[in-house]
Amino acid sequence: MSFSPAKPLNHLAGVAPDIPLFHPLALEHTMSRPTPRIARIAAWIAIPAALVASGIVVSTASYSAFSSTTVNPTSNWTAGTVALADDDSNTALFTATNLKPGQTGSNCIAVTSTGSLASAVKLYGTGAATTNNLASNITLSVVQGTGGGFGSCTGFTPLSSGSSLYSGTLAAFGTSYTNYSNGVGTWAPTGTASETRTYQVTYTVSNTAPNTTQGGTASLGLTWEAQNS
Repeated sequence: MSFSPAKPLNHLAGVAPDIPLFHPLALEHTMSRPTPRIARIAAWIAIPAALVASGIVVSTASYSAFSSTTVNPTSNWTAGTVALADDDSNTALFTATNLKPGQTGSNCIAVTSTGSLASAVKLYGTGAATTNNLASNITLSVVQGTGGGFGSCTGFTPLSSGSSLYSGTLAAFGTSYTNYSNGVGTWAPTGTASETRTYQVTYTVSNTAPNTTQGGTASLGLTWEAQNS
């Protein structure tokens, strides 16, 4: 029995027979160009992997979820208002000059509330000033009612109860009622409709004003303020 000489393993790697299998050239050749057998094995391995990956994509895309919603319409918020105006056309109630003991004067002013909120209205003084103590020798009266208006109190009617808001000296009013918290007044507009309240303001120079008040001056601003209740 005769045996054929063993063939070198180079043919499996596709390397020339005269080059040793583990020669650097053989290794480079083997690593850079896979054999047909290895290529076939790699292809067979890639097919199941691709199928698995595509199955995941299909699985993800194939399912959906039922849903249901209920919606409350958009909510909105609007602030109410407190609003006052008067009919004085930015003119002072009094510009009285050359006063003398016993002299008096009266004027009315109509104040209107148009706010949408219920409120309370107070009257107070601002910018009180005097020289020669004249303010202490002038009495002031404030009465609330209906009818009449700025420049004329014709038709003015005091409220049937609680009409008098103040009666005292001009000086005392200016120092005692200086802001909303200590102001005078009982008017409480409801905010459901426009409402008007008329105030009659009267001043009188004291019959006993001393001689030292000659040439004296007095000034006072009046402010009506409403705050929601």
